[in-house]
Amino acid sequence: MKRYLYIIFGLICVIFGALGVVVPGLPTTPFLLLASWLFYRSSPKLQQWLLNSWLGKYIRSYHRRGGMTLSQKAGAVGIMVAMVLLSTFVFVPAGSVARIIVPIAGAIGVLIVVFLVPNAKNDD
Repeated sequence: MKRYLYIIFGLICVIFGALGVVVPGLPTTPFLLLASWLFYRSSPKLQQWLLNSWLGKYIRSYHRRGGMTLSQKAGAVGIMVAMVLLSTFVFVPAGSVARIIVPIAGAIGVLIVVFLVPNAKNDD
């Protein structure tokens, strides 16, 4: 049963990771790293499929470099801040509780990227 839950959650993470390629503010690499881990625990065949797919380049880059470069972090933080501001002041109605929740969630995301995601060397 646990194996099937890992596979289901892994596939959901792959979908979110793929959406993150085209949706500004939605991260790609964290979802794909989680999917890779879930597949590692449940289905090595699905893990190989993910690593060999067009999305695998994000996982391989993260592993090769050991994290995100400072320029990648700056870009991610910039997009996150822009999307949080846009969401908060354009799309969320005034007086809504979401006007509090969205900036808090954005601040948590920025703190995670800045302090928890390891720095990597730029080998490009």
